[in-house]
Amino acid sequence: MTRNRPIDRRQFVKQMGATLLAGTAVPYFSTKARAGVPPSKNDRPGIGSIGMRYQGSVIARKAAAHGDIVAICDVDQEFGEKARKEFGVTTPLFGDYRKMLERPDIDVITIGTPDHWHTKILIDACRAGKDVYCEKPLTLTVDEGKQLTKVVRETGRVVQVGSWQRSDHRFRLAVEMVRQGRIGKLQRVDVVLGKNKTSGPFTPETPPAGLNWDMWQGQTPAVPYIKERCHYTFSWWYEYSGGQMTDWGAHHLDIAQWGIGELPVKVEGNARFPDTPNAYNVAIDFFARYVYPSGVEMTVSDTGRNGIMFTGSEGRLFVTRGTLSGAPVEALKDAPLPRDKFVLYPNDNLTRPERMGKLDSIVNHMGNFFDCVQSRKKPISDVVSQHQSVTTCHIGNISMRIGRKLAWDSDRELFVKDETANAWLTRPQREGYEIDAG
Repeated sequence: MTRNRPIDRRQFVKQMGATLLAGTAVPYFSTKARAGVPPSKNDRPGIGSIGMRYQGSVIARKAAAHGDIVAICDVDQEFGEKARKEFGVTTPLFGDYRKMLERPDIDVITIGTPDHWHTKILIDACRAGKDVYCEKPLTLTVDEGKQLTKVVRETGRVVQVGSWQRSDHRFRLAVEMVRQGRIGKLQRVDVVLGKNKTSGPFTPETPPAGLNWDMWQGQTPAVPYIKERCHYTFSWWYEYSGGQMTDWGAHHLDIAQWGIGELPVKVEGNARFPDTPNAYNVAIDFFARYVYPSGVEMTVSDTGRNGIMFTGSEGRLFVTRGTLSGAPVEALKDAPLPRDKFVLYPNDNLTRPERMGKLDSIVNHMGNFFDCVQSRKKPISDVVSQHQSVTTCHIGNISMRIGRKLAWDSDRELFVKDETANAWLTRPQREGYEIDAG
């Protein structure tokens, strides 16, 4: 095992072993409107939930406070049936989400599948006229994000990504303090994500009777079933995810970049990878450094206290779940931030800023989504911002895998004069599971 060992993309791929009718953006609950039913504020939207293992059920429970879950879909019958009983769904379990999208009584889709399914399901749901709450990370590749933002823009659907830290008052306050100069000129951001899991080799076995293993794999290379590839532990295989860089990274890099207010122009990653067959293949150790147009540097590492440290010319502050600390935070007691300065999208350099009446006007991430389904406004974790955030995660992983410094053009969403690196912005997709934005 070696640090910064360059990996050929083709070699890596080898080792890894209904487009639906487009819907139009109509106010409130789309399918009711298309059916000629007048919208009412007392209406509860119909919800279809896809992917019910752990986080899929978590977001379905949150969605159930705002609508009625009328359909469940999962390629694993065991978890699908458990969810169907929990939510009192009387219709049969769907094993193919495309069939579920045909139902006219479904207005909203929740997606809690593994990462490699997010983009295809989301695109199909938008084209079917559904609004969507999708778990993070939004995509498996940078190219997927480019296709996805195109489809969301064309269909006008409301999409909220499950990067819920944007709806947490500590993270938003940290970002506002940075943006309003409470630590002086921002110089550096240090992000700690935690270690990737390392284990294996694992033994291939026969898939459980109720699991459609072929469909679970989707666009990824077909390989023998190993239970550690499936369900929660999929995160530690690059075929399906990106390890901590896209797991915790989709949360923390999002907040860090929200505070920076820019997109990176350079990235340099270092990592050490396992070389054991049939074992977790994400990095054993990893570190990345990004440079932004203003000169701000951001580091991302796997060692230290999980969270985000913002350092400026006049102080620093630290934020993580449940904690916001630092001298500038203590100073808020005597010098609170003026409420009229708060903005909903403080780094939204690609779309309009919107003023907030109160900092805590968003306290419920799922509630914000359903509010936007009704109002047709942009949610706090919209598809553009989350594509930008997970792209930052992806290019860090790419730099680690090919083992060198890269220049990034955020406008063109390409590495500068580096075709080898650009080849990693997409992946081969298995026949029958291709993603195509048209």
